[in-house]
Amino acid sequence: MNPRFLVAGITLSIGAIGLAGCSSTTSSSTSTTTASSTTAPATTTTSIPKNGAVNLDINPAVSSQLLATGAALLGAPVSQYSGLAPGLTYYAYDNGTKTYYASARLVPSPVPTGAQPSEAQISSQDDGSYLLYQMPLGGAWTAYRDGSSGPNTPCPTGITLPSDVVTLWGWPAGSCRPSGV
Repeated sequence: MNPRFLVAGITLSIGAIGLAGCSSTTSSSTSTTTASSTTAPATTTTSIPKNGAVNLDINPAVSSQLLATGAALLGAPVSQYSGLAPGLTYYAYDNGTKTYYASARLVPSPVPTGAQPSEAQISSQDDGSYLLYQMPLGGAWTAYRDGSSGPNTPCPTGITLPSDVVTLWGWPAGSCRPSGV
């Protein structure tokens, strides 16, 4: 047998096997979920102590809700923000109060060099630089400015973080923000 035909036959066989593997009947799909700021966030299967708090993962729907609620409080369009600051975003549910709590720093989108600062960039300074949120079970998010209060100052009027949540997030006792904020 001619070695060229043998190599060609093996190459065709391997190619056919590879193509058969690529045309399997397995399918996958992706879906996008959107939610308004009044939609309760999805809970996790983590067991929640009867009177305790549990950390929750921030999913895209909750992130969008926090961004929209925070932008509304700061008076800037949501489109002027690129998201929530990594490492400064927290989210928990407290079973004792039947309330979701969150905190975050909104990240303003950059503006072109030489352009005037955006509303988001201006409003995200000082007291708008860090936000606290609360949402009663079945309710809507409310945001509070927490940026210009220093260490050992009380939480903004209208919100009290349960000590279980503060401990869970690793914040200093009695604090309303992470260390260094």
